[in-house]
Amino acid sequence: MKSRSGEKIKLTSIDELLGVVNEESAMEIDISKIHAFKDHPFKVLDDEKMTDLVESVKAKGVLTPVLLRPDGEDGYEMISGHRRMYAAVRVGLKTIPAIVRELSDDDAVIAMVDANIQREELLPSEKAFAYRMKMEAMKRQGKRTDLTSYQNETKLRSDEILSRQVGESRAQVQRYIRLTELIPELLDMVDAKKLNFTIAVDISYIDKEMQKWIYEYIRDTGFIKPKQITALRKQLEEGPVNQRFMISIFNSCIVVKAPERKVVLSGKKLTKYFPEDYSETDMEKVIEALLEQWKREQK
Repeated sequence: MKSRSGEKIKLTSIDELLGVVNEESAMEIDISKIHAFKDHPFKVLDDEKMTDLVESVKAKGVLTPVLLRPDGEDGYEMISGHRRMYAAVRVGLKTIPAIVRELSDDDAVIAMVDANIQREELLPSEKAFAYRMKMEAMKRQGKRTDLTSYQNETKLRSDEILSRQVGESRAQVQRYIRLTELIPELLDMVDAKKLNFTIAVDISYIDKEMQKWIYEYIRDTGFIKPKQITALRKQLEEGPVNQRFMISIFNSCIVVKAPERKVVLSGKKLTKYFPEDYSETDMEKVIEALLEQWKREQK
């Protein structure tokens, strides 16, 4: 029988699934009362995995409860479970099993990122904003006098703690965070693997107006080279650069290959100079020898 809104449901292994304490249990919450996490960095896509999830929810319901926090206005903010709720809506469910927990803004950010960051195949943009949001929350927590989280790591920098938690070097975490300084069009190119990650990080140090020009250049030419961005940044240290000047800088970095020259001698022409029993290889050797002699005479 379908559970009524607010009715508690006992779930097994809930602490393993969501890291909740033993006293917590799930409730059926009206989906209409739930809104997405503010600036949620993880995308909910209608891809093959979502199709599988929708089919699973249709057959078995939502097996793993979502994590919510009260919003203070008779509603709830989603912390973890955006994809499950999307699938539930697709199926036509009106309620969803949920753990409701009181969380501060910073604790909510950290819980939201931790619940999603271990997913496979995360886009660079998702990592970028997730890392930035969590690190900023950790820095704010570090200034609190009642801090209990990370108390054994308080002497470490926030990016060092984060790098240990996500399994990336501190430098790589910082590179991902740099991507949040890109304009959306360039960041989409990084996600689509049309813009190299390292080049994108270098571009992130350039102001956003010029980033628009760079995007237009890549869109029109189909490429951008590291040496082009290096040359542009070096020029920017000396003074302002307009769009036309930027394009000239980019063009000066491109090596123009000389057109290939090809000379064809027909068999009819060659037979005037060689005996009939000479093969193509024999003629080629004689021609090369004569050309070498001519080259020496030119010097």
